[in-house]
Amino acid sequence: MKNSNHSVAKTICYYLFILGFLFLLTACKDGASKDKTTQTETADVATFENILWNVKAIHPNGQSLDIKIFDNAGKPFDIKAIQNSDQDNLLDVKAIVNGEQLPVKILVSKNQFAPVVAITPSGSAYKLRAITQEGEKIDVIGVVRYGNIVIMKAVTKKGKFYGVKAISPTGKLNDIKGIKINFQDREMSLKGHSIYAHVKAMHPSPNEDNFVMPKKNIAKGLYTSNFNKITWNIKAVTPDGKNLDVKAIDAEGNAFDVKAMQDSKQHSFMNIKAFVEGTELPVKIMQRSESEDYAPIKAIGTDGAIYDIKAITEDGVKLDVKGIDRLGNIINVKAVNENGDLYGVKAFAPDGKLNAVKGIKIFDREVEMRVQGNPVHAHLKAISQ
Repeated sequence: MKNSNHSVAKTICYYLFILGFLFLLTACKDGASKDKTTQTETADVATFENILWNVKAIHPNGQSLDIKIFDNAGKPFDIKAIQNSDQDNLLDVKAIVNGEQLPVKILVSKNQFAPVVAITPSGSAYKLRAITQEGEKIDVIGVVRYGNIVIMKAVTKKGKFYGVKAISPTGKLNDIKGIKINFQDREMSLKGHSIYAHVKAMHPSPNEDNFVMPKKNIAKGLYTSNFNKITWNIKAVTPDGKNLDVKAIDAEGNAFDVKAMQDSKQHSFMNIKAFVEGTELPVKIMQRSESEDYAPIKAIGTDGAIYDIKAITEDGVKLDVKGIDRLGNIINVKAVNENGDLYGVKAFAPDGKLNAVKGIKIFDREVEMRVQGNPVHAHLKAISQ
């Protein structure tokens, strides 16, 4: 009996040892798995600490004037350009009110000078004003449209115009301007307000500082331009400096030109079109499917037909042109060869000027709009480098 009890005790101890070992082994594996998951998740999250650029009006004597909005009680709030990624080519401009970022827009106006406002979630619109050294508040306005941009200035009561700029903490300078995606006056509606243009901070375009400004705030009609259009060539640039034609390819393999269109004096923000049998077709970055590494770029016909955008090598090989990655409001655009190498895509003016070809995001959402039922992720533009 004594031996039997001793045997049972040994057996129980043995099984307890085995169970304890298995529990310890499982705990170690779980711990390693959790650590691995945490490291992976951390690696996948790209962090960037926002950089706030000061938005200022520049007096002819070189002094900078603060630009603010004022609520109904007269309390001032800052206006900032917000850099939320490594790119500083196209930055949002926001009013900072009690820690909240309010969109800044140019409103549709019947007159030449259009108000620039920050719009609250409740629909209130507060005008942007520059503050002179004497404490005078002068309006910041959209003065005149050139194609896809609206020149912005601070204007004194005597009709003098001051440039409006964004200045980074390290002294870099961007132009503050309105940008337009739609040809018509009204871009969209926001909290009951008709939006004329989206206010952004963009890399400088020196020629725009020399544009002639209208002298009077008179009634304006529909936008027209008598500018003789200039077509810029779209090329993919190889590492050895060769420029590859970029074409729109239909379902039968026919190739059509893809060009950037300068339709006004400004060339900092230009449309890119495919020319198909006398029709200019929009070229867009489409929504990427889960199976795609990069976002496809397509021209969209008036009947909904889709045209692939390809770069053509000297040997006639067709390379995909894709939206590669997103940095803030910008989608980088590249041609991708058979080895996965990436070639930059540029717009070349007839006189040798050079613009970058980029995807432009206006909204935070995945789909910007739909064209003939097709989901558009970003607008393809030729912009200042």
